Parts: sequence; structure tokens; C-alpha cells
Amino acid sequence: MRLLSLRRSLPPSLLLRRTMSSSTAAPITPATTKLGWIGTGVMGSSMCSHLLKAGFTVTVFTRTKSKAQTLLSMGAHWADSPKSLASQSDVVFSIVGYPSDVRHVLLDPSSGALSGLRPGGALVDMTTSDPSLALEIHSAAASAGSSSVDAPVSGGDRGARLAALSIFAGGDEAVVSRLTPLLSCLGRVYYMGGAGKGQFCKLANQVTIASTMVGLCEGLIYAHKAGLDLENYLTAISTGAAGSKSLDLYGARILKRDFEAGFYVNHFVKDLGICLRECQSMGLSLPGLALAQQLYVSLQAHGEGDLGTQALILALERLNNGGSDPRPV
Repeated sequence: MRLLSLRRSLPPSLLLRRTMSSSTAAPITPATTKLGWIGTGVMGSSMCSHLLKAGFTVTVFTRTKSKAQTLLSMGAHWADSPKSLASQSDVVFSIVGYPSDVRHVLLDPSSGALSGLRPGGALVDMTTSDPSLALEIHSAAASAGSSSVDAPVSGGDRGARLAALSIFAGGDEAVVSRLTPLLSCLGRVYYMGGAGKGQFCKLANQVTIASTMVGLCEGLIYAHKAGLDLENYLTAISTGAAGSKSLDLYGARILKRDFEAGFYVNHFVKDLGICLRECQSMGLSLPGLALAQQLYVSLQAHGEGDLGTQALILALERLNNGGSDPRPV
């Protein structure tokens, strides 16, 4: 009875938004749901392609249209602004570079996606960004009669290509549940809690990866100095306690001196910077995180920000007088 009285006291607009975002809303299918996709970089292009292959109608926007050409050739439609894209979409995904980009493509009052999204629509931001921005987007979307989910991902370019990403979702649980058929086209969905919790999970993920990458690269340098065959070394440790996804993804690339970006150094520095700011507000001291961030910043200082995160080996080689190139000899 108390719940019924509460529902009667709620304003009609809030009841309407709750109804729109509930798990009882119309199911998401290629026949009933139109999608928008903002951002076609290393990750975004592969991710969007899975939705096209699943039969969804997708409209795309990116700052450089040529970068969307592969998706356009697969049948995606083009929009000349996030607002135009959203006006043609029920669910809008974004995966861009920096929090400032997220704010621009989603919240800009004249051209942002939210300004064009119909009531009942949903925003799904998959960029690694500030938890506080995720809360701001959630509030703005609710005020507009829509919903939002922060859903950053882990798994790199390989995970994006194979639709094997880990997706950390934050927002209203009913909304995440309703969007899961879409998100499952990209990987495995983990519901982490309310708005912003997806971003917090991704930041904790980055803290873990940062120290793991330092350990992987330091281990290679040590093994090289000790005269070990590095291919044999990586094989030997991969099945023991030192095995990790970072080793699987990047060990062989480092040996081949393949520093092509599956995830850019520049973007990792951005992520670690967000982590450090959050640590300051939480009163946390994470020295491993701080060390990793400084090493990655040193790559930027040498003009290597557009390389992949496995280029960390270069920073550690320089600390050792450049004499530890860990290629097999």
C-alpha cells in the first residue's frame, strides 16, 4: 500500500521515464530498434561492425568520415552530427577519446546526441571517462525522459574484433538488462551498480593492467640480461602464476617490436590520470599506479604517445641505457 501511495505521488513525467526504462519495455530486435554509433577508432569500428552483422540498422558519426568508410560499405548510414544521428536512433553508443569528447558528442546543447534523442531513448557511453561525468550524463538523460548507461570495456583491439570484450555497465539495472542483447553482441556484460560504477570498475581494471604491464616488461628485460631465450621464457611462465591476459596479448608483440596500437599510450595516460585524480579524492595512495603513469608519460615525452601500451618496454630500455632490446638473438 505504501509503495502504491508513493507511485501515485510521483510526477507523471517520472512515472513515464520509469515505464520507458523498465525491463517490460518492448524487446530490442533488429526489426524494432535503430542504433547510432559515435566513434570509429581502433575499438569502435570493430565493435560497431558486430551490430551491423547482427542485422541492426546503424547510423554512424565520426569527426573524419573516411574513418567510417568500412562501416558505410557494410551498410551503415551516415549522419553529419551526433544530434542528427540521435534523431534517427533508439539507442546511441559512443566510444571516443577523452572526457571532453564525451561531453561534446553527448551533452553539447546545439549538436550533442542528447539534444536529438527522442524520449525513451538510451545513451550508452563506452569510453573510459570520469565517473562524475557518467553521473552528469545520467542526470541529464533522465531529465530529458531518456536513460543512460556507462559501459566502458576491456579487452583491447583483439577483444573488439572477436566480440570478446568485458563490458562494465553502470546505471539503472532494468535499463542495463534491457540493453544486454545489444551489449552481448560485443562481449560479456557485467553489471557493476548505479550510474558511474561502470567507470569506477574500468579504472580499477586500468590500475591492475598498469602494474601488470610494468611487471611483464621488467621480467622480459631481466630474462634478456640473464641470457634466457625470450620466446621460451614467455611460454614457460604463461602457464604458471605469472600468466596474464597482458602477457597473452602483448608478450609476442613486444618480442617482434610490434608497437602498433591496440590501445594508445595517449589514452592510457588519460585513464591513469583519471585514476590518480580519483585516488586523491578518495584519500588513497597507490604507488604502483603512480610509477606506471610516470613511465607512460615518459613515452609521450619521446613522441611515442600514438604507439600501443606494449611500448612501455621502450621506457624501461632507456632506463637501462638502451642495452636491453628483448628480441630473440
